Amino acid sequence: MEQIRNEHLTVEVSEMGAELQSIKDSEGREYLWQGGDKWPRRSPILFPIVCSVNDDTYTVDGREYHLPRHGFARDTKFKLIAQGEHKVTYALHETEETLKVYPYKFNLGISYRLSGNKIHVVWHVENTDTRDIHFQIGGHPAFLAPGCEEDEELRGAIALSPLTSKLSTLKSYIDGSHEMTEVPLETQDGFVVFNDEFFANDSVKIHNCQTSQAVLLNPDGSPAVTVDYKCPIIAFWSPYQKKAPFVCIEPWYGLGDPRGWKGEFKDKPYMNHLQPGSSFMSEYIITIG
Repeated sequence: MEQIRNEHLTVEVSEMGAELQSIKDSEGREYLWQGGDKWPRRSPILFPIVCSVNDDTYTVDGREYHLPRHGFARDTKFKLIAQGEHKVTYALHETEETLKVYPYKFNLGISYRLSGNKIHVVWHVENTDTRDIHFQIGGHPAFLAPGCEEDEELRGAIALSPLTSKLSTLKSYIDGSHEMTEVPLETQDGFVVFNDEFFANDSVKIHNCQTSQAVLLNPDGSPAVTVDYKCPIIAFWSPYQKKAPFVCIEPWYGLGDPRGWKGEFKDKPYMNHLQPGSSFMSEYIITIG
């Protein structure tokens, strides 16, 4: 476990999955779900897939490979490569074991940097292979829902920016098709009120870059946690009917397989591609208070 801190925040990160473990403000208040029976994780990194491939199976150049939901990075030990008072960086590259399930050579870097009351979460993927590589990546931070206690009914509100009442979410794929089923998302001028039933169909996914900021609100309407992002999909999730006092705000560069998908991995919707020697970099920003 490594720690970075400044006058506003104290953040802890584990080398297992390069996963955020704790976010505390200057008064010692925790903002991140601390794991438990209702969901054992806190803020896993999703790589090299987001969500699932059908039957945990996908195809590269006609050969089948197998990956569990959300990929292997979250359950793999990263190497600490740089640490300062306000920044920490971890790295992961291919091994004999990863090549059995993901046949590409890569470097994956995860950095956390403090700036005032902000945490910059930076992802860096480099193609070290001799051919194009294809991947997805995403975040899954679970923030405590203000005013909620464990085993009580989940409730809360998220303000989305830009403020609009015209949003659509992805409910599912149509069997055997690339086409996605869009469902209108009811908002009150950009404010989404959630409870346990809001997650009855698993995560709620807003696609096509319709938003760039999600603000988890305190009961009095003030910001508790703000997440800024520039990714194509933002998802919200809490485990259905478990009365868990947290909500995940998840920036994604990827999506699960269309139902019945039998095509090549590289041709999946929301896939990212890198030529040999090239790299991908993105960040999302968590603001506390």
